[in-house]
Parts: sequence; C-alpha cells; structure tokens
Amino acid sequence: MISALPRRRTLLAASAATVLTLLVSGCGTGGGDAHRIRVGVSGDSPEWDVLAKEAKKEGLTVETVVFDDYSLPNKALSAGDIELNAFQHLVFLAQSNTENKADIAPIAATTVVPLGLYSSKHKQLADLPDRAEIALPNDPANQGRGLRVLEQAKLIELRKDAGLFATPDDITANPKHVKLTPVNAQQTPRTLKDTDAAIINDGVAELAGIAADTALFKDDPAAPQSVPYLNVIAARANQKDNADYRKIVELYGSQAVQDEVRRTSNGTAHHVELPAADLQAEVARIQKQLKR
Repeated sequence: MISALPRRRTLLAASAATVLTLLVSGCGTGGGDAHRIRVGVSGDSPEWDVLAKEAKKEGLTVETVVFDDYSLPNKALSAGDIELNAFQHLVFLAQSNTENKADIAPIAATTVVPLGLYSSKHKQLADLPDRAEIALPNDPANQGRGLRVLEQAKLIELRKDAGLFATPDDITANPKHVKLTPVNAQQTPRTLKDTDAAIINDGVAELAGIAADTALFKDDPAAPQSVPYLNVIAARANQKDNADYRKIVELYGSQAVQDEVRRTSNGTAHHVELPAADLQAEVARIQKQLKR
C-alpha cells in the first residue's frame, strides 16, 4: 500500500527550529522587494511553482517556504516573516487564531480534500477487528473531523451537539470497541505498522507515499458539512486587501495552476471559489464555538 515517496521541495525543507532561524536571520521581517511574496506551505506544493512562474509575468516574485510542523506557518505569518500561507483549513485557522490571540484572515479558498481512514493490515472497512486500534490526529481541528469520519463509517457514534471540536469524550456508542490513539497529525502514517488503521490527512498521506484510493473510508469533500474544512490562502488581517495578494488569488484560480493541482492530487482536491468575506465570516463563526 506504500508507494514511492513524491518529489520533495528543496527551497527550504528543514526542521521546525531551523526554518524559523532561517526566516528570521535570512529574510528579515520587511523583505527587500516590495513585490516579493513569501508563502508558507506544508509539504510538497508544486502548484506554487507554477503560480510563481505566472506571477513573474505580473511583476511579482513568489517564494515558497516549507514548514514541517503545522504550528509554525501561522506564527511566522503573524511575525511578518512571510507574507501569506497556504496549508490549513478554516477550522485549523480559527483554532490557531484563538489559541495564539492572532488576527490572520483567509483571503481565498483553494481546495477541499477528503479525510481518510487508512490501514496497512486490512483491505476493507469490514475487515477491522473488534477492539481495533485506530490512530487519529491529536489537534482539536483535525481530531474533531477525524471522529466525524469514524462516525460516518459507523464505527462510533457522537453526541449530536458535539460540534466541530468533538473529542473521544463525546463518543456515545462504540459497537466495535475500537481503541483510539491520538498522535501528532503528521506522525499518523508512522503508526500504521503498530495500529489497525489511522486517520491521515490527504497531504500527509501523499508525503508518506500512501495512495488516496487505498483508503478504507473517506468523507465527502463536496458535502455542505465540508465547508469548515476548506483550505485557504491566509494573510495578516490588516493586509487582507493587499492588491498584490489579490493577484495571487486570481493566479491560483488560473487554468495552469488548477491543472497542476489536479495532477498532483490525483483528482482528490476539489477547487472551491468562495468570497473572502464569506470565508472570514466562517472563521468568526467557528471562533465563537471555541469561546463557549
């Protein structure tokens, strides 16, 4: 079930500590070029290579900065070490803003991708044994969605009012007595050798060489309940109307970039166009849930 690892980016793939050191010492907070835009990403994002070529025609210099820890791109953006990031969905952004007292705003939707349950031991959902051990992300945003995937797969049931940030404590029925093991989202593929299955984010699965079509079960990215999980391009709120950033948004929706998105996602990524104001309203709605 594991295929060869995909091409890795070489611009700035480094450990979390090294990335921040390079950003602070090498890039500074202001940047020497008024039309230079550094975009924080997580993992392999070749569509941004295509976008950078198109942006150059518009007089913009786009550079990607690769982070290997989900907690870092928003911190770097808030600090002014990058101008944009494109790695997270709306729920994760709302959670990050709340926890870090940050003011980062989505300026465009990019894609929504399915969240899947994978296994290296079992070929079908029905093959999962009683008391199967399942790993799932431990951060609130991804854990809540992961639990919904397990509910849709009829492995568990959750309280009806559990909301987007459900936890294992919200489980009301567990007919197969599955054991849930929360781990860092980016470590979930490594658990496959020791567990029966794992909830793995699409991008993390791709980096681990796990084919999307091998999932035992996936949620539906086109369903209305997937809106909170739209991935977005984000900026500091006081820069959300920046004219250069609007050009980046337009270029992301271009044919050349979207062709690359479809190619590299094996068709799993669904491009979504939604007004920035609607995305920002959704983040505000989710943040209200967090503050209850």
